Amino acid sequence: MATETAPEPASDPDSEPLPLDGITVVAVEQAVSAPFATRQLADLGARVIKVERPDGGDFARGYDTAAHGLASHFVWANRGKESIALDLKDPRGREVLHGLLAGADVFVQNLAQGAAARLGLDSAALCARYPRLVAVDVSGYGPEGPYAHKRAYDMLVQCEAGLVSVTGTPEQPVKAGIPAADIAAAMYAFSGVLAALLRRGVTGRGGRVEVSMLDALAEWMGHPLHHTMHGGEQPVRTGLAHAVIAPYDAYPTADGDRVLLSVQNDREWHRLAQQVLERPELAEDPAYATNTARTSNREKTDAVVAEALGRLGADEAIGRLEAAGIACARLNSVAQLAGHPQLAARDRWREVESPVGPLRALLPPIGLPGGAAPHMGAVPALGEHTEALLHALGMADAQISELRRDGVIG
Repeated sequence: MATETAPEPASDPDSEPLPLDGITVVAVEQAVSAPFATRQLADLGARVIKVERPDGGDFARGYDTAAHGLASHFVWANRGKESIALDLKDPRGREVLHGLLAGADVFVQNLAQGAAARLGLDSAALCARYPRLVAVDVSGYGPEGPYAHKRAYDMLVQCEAGLVSVTGTPEQPVKAGIPAADIAAAMYAFSGVLAALLRRGVTGRGGRVEVSMLDALAEWMGHPLHHTMHGGEQPVRTGLAHAVIAPYDAYPTADGDRVLLSVQNDREWHRLAQQVLERPELAEDPAYATNTARTSNREKTDAVVAEALGRLGADEAIGRLEAAGIACARLNSVAQLAGHPQLAARDRWREVESPVGPLRALLPPIGLPGGAAPHMGAVPALGEHTEALLHALGMADAQISELRRDGVIG
């Protein structure tokens, strides 16, 4: 029996293409969840064709004007894509879309529940028509059940998933400061596409992928969920503190910053007391010597730590904590993140083109050393690639002019 041999490695590793080079994605997407998923695919080399409404496009384009006149959400989630403006309610617009789908590997949509099915663009219909297509439905609550048609914005799903109930202070629940439900759904849609493409490589068939924002965020709630279901009590909200560890919080420093520290065991408490607090007697004091005691006396524990750090500047506090082997961090602002020395030292910043000129953007978190650099293409203007894509489908100028006149394209 003949045996297969492994392919020879490329002679020049730097010539290795990105993993999704040659994959075409068509996305009827809006807001954050689907666009952020397809941006991950674009970063890894996929060609992503973003289908937008001619009358304004993806409504996330209008969220704000913070990115030099562009919407910050849109800039973040849509680089590296081609934009075609199509009216999918018009049969001619759907015909164009199917022309794109005939050559596509992946289709992603996050329209309102039922809208894709009314247009014949639900995953079941598309997979029947295009057997090699991976078709992804991203929804708020899934395709069935009493919540299937309920509006699902990020904050609402954060509340339904219980995230808000465990975030904040004892007095006040708060939502996460980032769109956690959108991001969770996006990353499961992204990984679902990769898994489905791997399966297609074996079977030759694409298939359906379903992701809901509630399912995704409920999975991320695993720790408090299991704690509550099996332990009988919901974890309490503790702000920046930890429910069962002390000291574990952010403490003000003399220069107005805040430094967070975490003492994970009693040996670390000994070092903190001796080397940072300069109160060696607290190392063996029964009121502080064990984590159980420190947690029971949390207010006193926090007070002695706050008093000591309040006499130090943030740099000196961080230096002492690190010298003592105590885990610590600065409580940075978003502006401080943008100037973070670790990101600068690792050369994590690039510029991407946009309709308003170059914009700073971070490299994608997935590193693939030894191959091609991530694709960080331009942020597209609405309908920027419409004519080029229609010409590629074989459409004549007269047809394109007619569609534009009738408002089918933009």
